[in-house]
Amino acid sequence: MPSRDVVEAFAKRLEDGDFIGAIEQFYTPDAATYENNAAPTVGRDKLVAKERGVLAASREVKAVRIGPSLIEGHHVATRWSFSFTNAEGVVRTLDEIAWQTWRGDQLIEERFYYDPKQLGR
Repeated sequence: MPSRDVVEAFAKRLEDGDFIGAIEQFYTPDAATYENNAAPTVGRDKLVAKERGVLAASREVKAVRIGPSLIEGHHVATRWSFSFTNAEGVVRTLDEIAWQTWRGDQLIEERFYYDPKQLGR
């Protein structure tokens, strides 16, 4: 079960824009993430590579946590608002819920729930 301090430290890394550092520090080597109901991305190295691709496609990415993270046992739920600015200066905002499963102070699974229409898909 993650402590409140660990969950807050993870959220701060995201809010500070250190998305890669958050993955490297808090995800287990075998962690898996799911985008809605898509097949998972498995393995911290693959998650870092995927995140680098997202960051490379954007001029700027900002994360804002909406309200507190809710912790219950090994699960954490957080509402996020992400803003992606592309090379032309167009901003798209993604409002999502992140549902996490932790093993101690490490993330083992994260599921992202959002409406893909927010990103023009």
